Amino acid sequence: MNVRRFRRFLQDAMFSLRLLLSALIGWIVGPEPTDDPSALRPEDRPDPDEDGARQVASPPEPAGGDVAPPVTTTAIGAAFVASVVGSIAAAVVYWGGGQPQLEGLFLGVALGGIGFGAIWWAKRLMPVGGAEQPREPIASTPSMRAEATASFERRARPIERRTLLLRLLGAAIVGLGLAAVFPVRSLGQRPGGSLFHTDWGPGVRAVGEDGLPLRPADVPAGSITTVFPEGHVGSADGQALLIGLEASLYRPSAGREAWAPNGIVGFSKVCTHAGCPVGLYQPNTHELFCPCHQSVFAVLEDARPVSGPAARALPQLPLEIDDDGYVAASRDFSEPVGPGFWDLSHG
Repeated sequence: MNVRRFRRFLQDAMFSLRLLLSALIGWIVGPEPTDDPSALRPEDRPDPDEDGARQVASPPEPAGGDVAPPVTTTAIGAAFVASVVGSIAAAVVYWGGGQPQLEGLFLGVALGGIGFGAIWWAKRLMPVGGAEQPREPIASTPSMRAEATASFERRARPIERRTLLLRLLGAAIVGLGLAAVFPVRSLGQRPGGSLFHTDWGPGVRAVGEDGLPLRPADVPAGSITTVFPEGHVGSADGQALLIGLEASLYRPSAGREAWAPNGIVGFSKVCTHAGCPVGLYQPNTHELFCPCHQSVFAVLEDARPVSGPAARALPQLPLEIDDDGYVAASRDFSEPVGPGFWDLSHG
């Protein structure tokens, strides 16, 4: 499946999911108020007034007159609280080592709580539609003023409850935002300049996998040995190959004449294509092979790529023989090891 087809599949799946959620929410909150008399229940349908004018039915009011029923605000608050709890739980699970299924479940609760609360709020607490009501062209009667006062007093409680709901909504959004920030920890520490340097340096001895330093006699002509910087056996970016060559065959580039004492050359073992270990050597042709994507490097030509996808030579490790007769590095690799991410601007 190519990227375009996969993207279309995701779009179709998300559209189907939205339709399913819309139908589910509509079933939960019930039908929307309507001004169409034919869509109303018989007891809610308007009747003509004395002058034959049609009265338009007002949207059904919440239980208790103008005050939203406590169960509505409680349900909305519970949804926001569930969202906060889901966000905190997702963050705790992630911090404790992570478990994808639980993280997905808790994030779903966090998102679902905000969505359910917002939709329920819009359906039950916000004014909807328009309504017409006959208005007498006379001053308000004492009973009307008393009713208005009582209505205002009844609305005092919902105002306080909605302030609480606003705070819960803010807490839910902040909690979800914090839970979304936690995965940044998975990116790890900033590499800084560590990608441009290894543990090799002036005087650092080359040791084998057993940690023992090597002498020139340990790398005879035609042989290949994997080595590491002393004290860093197993180093991923410091692993190198020592190859024994006949002195008459090696043709170093200008400035590299002293990098191969006793015919021993050193190159990074990390392929410059995708970072695989280059460990196959053909002594007859003096070529190194990468087993992952079949890149081939000519050892006699400073490990220049002659075949395969690699486009850059293997970095060379300048070598020397120290005062105790051991093979050591005179400096770090000639350039950063591995794929040439740092040189993309040069093509």
